[in-house]
Amino acid sequence: MIELSLAEISALVGGELTGAGGHGRVTGSVTLDSRTVGAGDLFVAVPGERVDGHDFVDAAAASGAVAALTTRPHDSLACVVVPDPVAALGRLAAGVHERLSARGMATLGITGSSGKTSTKDLLGQVLATAGPTVSPPGSYNNDIGLPLTVLGADERTRFLVLEMGSRGPGHIARLCRVAPPQVGVVLNVGSAHLGEFGSPEGIAAAKGELVEALPEHGTAVLTHDDPRVRGMAARTRARVLAVGRGHDADVRATDVVLDPSGRARFTLLAADEAHAVDLRVVGEHQVANALSAAGAALAVGMTPAAVAEALSAAESRSRWRMEVGRRPDGVTVVNDAYNANPESMRAALAALTGMAGERRIAVLGAMAELGEGAAAEHERLGRDAAAAGVDLIVAVGADAVGIAEGATAAGRRAGKESVHVPDRAAARELLAHLLRPGDVVLVKASRSYGLELLAADLLTDGGAS
Repeated sequence: MIELSLAEISALVGGELTGAGGHGRVTGSVTLDSRTVGAGDLFVAVPGERVDGHDFVDAAAASGAVAALTTRPHDSLACVVVPDPVAALGRLAAGVHERLSARGMATLGITGSSGKTSTKDLLGQVLATAGPTVSPPGSYNNDIGLPLTVLGADERTRFLVLEMGSRGPGHIARLCRVAPPQVGVVLNVGSAHLGEFGSPEGIAAAKGELVEALPEHGTAVLTHDDPRVRGMAARTRARVLAVGRGHDADVRATDVVLDPSGRARFTLLAADEAHAVDLRVVGEHQVANALSAAGAALAVGMTPAAVAEALSAAESRSRWRMEVGRRPDGVTVVNDAYNANPESMRAALAALTGMAGERRIAVLGAMAELGEGAAAEHERLGRDAAAAGVDLIVAVGADAVGIAEGATAAGRRAGKESVHVPDRAAARELLAHLLRPGDVVLVKASRSYGLELLAADLLTDGGAS
């Protein structure tokens, strides 16, 4: 973060500066976790359902914090007192972003129903080859995470890559007011959070808030393979750069092939140039993510040759997203359990069946927030897993029973090729007896079901260090 005096911070957030040290300066970072506080930091005390950050102000002071953003004064530390620390965090980020943008920092925003974090990770690594880039690992895509990402930038930052999530109308528009982007990337419109938006059209309306926020001199990078995303061209005043596999795309991929590990090779076509790309991330669906990253990088001035070279060097940065681990006994575990929706489930299944192995096993938990159609979507997923050629489908948890039922309805033998177990422990016990060298195991579910722990268990069971 750029250095700011407490008086400047107070003015930016509209707060009241209280306590000792009112002439101090924040020279470190901004954090919500008192355990990570260091000298010169600003601690943000966020009231939560389980933990109230105000209970840790004293600990932050002891660790060297200069001040805290709070709802009430504290004796141990200078405080900028505001009614809502989260809203104030956004105002602080907006003020810092305005200053850095005036110095020439380019901001790129990414949204979509799936693939946001993977695309953000690819784009961040590509841009880092052209200049100092802020693009942290993980999904910092909400009213807390996005401002914290902005506040990680400083005067040296040339590119700021932001992931933008949405849980309802107006959310992305609000994030864009915190950090107005020059480049907006929309990946896809799927079924994630369908229960909250009500329809794919509602999801598309929300995702399109990103391109509506772009300036006339900006660029909207739109996936033309998705009709709802393609239609967003009419909602922006910015230049439109189409990416995809079709011949009408400005940035496209041809000659896509997968290696035995499920990693894609393709030819990147852009600006009348052709360059080979050899991805290090797993799954054919990563081609679409790579194309979107390429389009965004081209929009801020990188050359096609430089983009192709950087994409070929980029690796997976965020946990539990097609994270491949191999046991000493030869079992491969693919941990893609950070989140799940129908589209990302099918992409993961396609990646699984594209990997070389003796048997391909899908360990699947439920998909959350699908609304009234959840039961039908889970049953359909089981059928799709069977159709994809998965050898064994293990559905974990009460909410996932429809997956096993769908696989059985598609012809998989119940209890043999289609199995339902009640919980993670039961899945671990089952697989401990079934797995053998050469098996490839995909573990995937919505984040709330915690199957990333099962994936870790499976690697431990194999004696991995």
